[in-house]
Amino acid sequence: MKKIFICYLITLLCQIAVFGQATRTWVSGVGDDANPCSRTAPCKTFAGAISKTAAGGEISVLDPGGYGAVTITKAITINGDGTLAGILSAGTNGINVNAGVNDIVVIRNISINGTTSGLNGIRFLAGGQLHIENCSISGFTTKGIDVAKTAAGILTVENTSINGPSTAATGIYISTTSDTIKATLNNVKISNLGVGIDVVADASVSANQSAMNFVTITNSNISNNSTAIRAKNTAQINIENSNVSNNSTAIIANDVASIIRLSNVNIFNNNVFGIGNGLGKVISFGNNTIAGNAANKPMQVISKQ
Repeated sequence: MKKIFICYLITLLCQIAVFGQATRTWVSGVGDDANPCSRTAPCKTFAGAISKTAAGGEISVLDPGGYGAVTITKAITINGDGTLAGILSAGTNGINVNAGVNDIVVIRNISINGTTSGLNGIRFLAGGQLHIENCSISGFTTKGIDVAKTAAGILTVENTSINGPSTAATGIYISTTSDTIKATLNNVKISNLGVGIDVVADASVSANQSAMNFVTITNSNISNNSTAIRAKNTAQINIENSNVSNNSTAIIANDVASIIRLSNVNIFNNNVFGIGNGLGKVISFGNNTIAGNAANKPMQVISKQ
């Protein structure tokens, strides 16, 4: 009988541990990570709340505050809607995403500040999809958003700004070593960095179609950077309805297999190149406005399909 009771107790405790994770948890600037992260007893940090949030659940922010750096290892939404929700991450990464192969992670309405010494704003190492919405990322020395995966993945960035002041840093860096990253960037503003958007496919597998990265940029403003947008190796970038001005070099397809396509893009007053002198193809649909640049490499012009 004693053994049966002990087995029952262990089973009950395991069930409590599993079902103790809530679908929605809460954080507050005056919360405590010892709390259950409920609406009336919120946690203080994202790191404290994430262990109490079920996979596929959401961490919501109750009031303005700094909620600390966090590592995400499962499908989850971090939502700062309606508040001034921030992360200060001096000397480290703001958010690490190291989730499961099919996991979907959403980061919404968060201000991430590296205070001029942080490494990366958001680092996407593993996971199925990462969606970044209505965020502000600044003050990092390496990358604002770093996609450094070895497997396929999807990235979307909407209504988000990424700012320097480090001219050695990159705004959005997208890289893969063995598969394809597909990214959509809409209404993104990037300025005061070394490279605004850098899309790379591993040179060792550059002949492999599966190792390409495909990025579409729409309704965006990439300005005041050393290089605004660069495609390397087999990367392909499509840019539409965007402004790429006041950089040193605006657009460059760096390598023979890299391609950049332009439609309704304004390229003004870039003081070294508007269209950079790379080895790849820059293809125009004949509806772009290009003026006031120090130099431009000739483009291939094709008609709209």
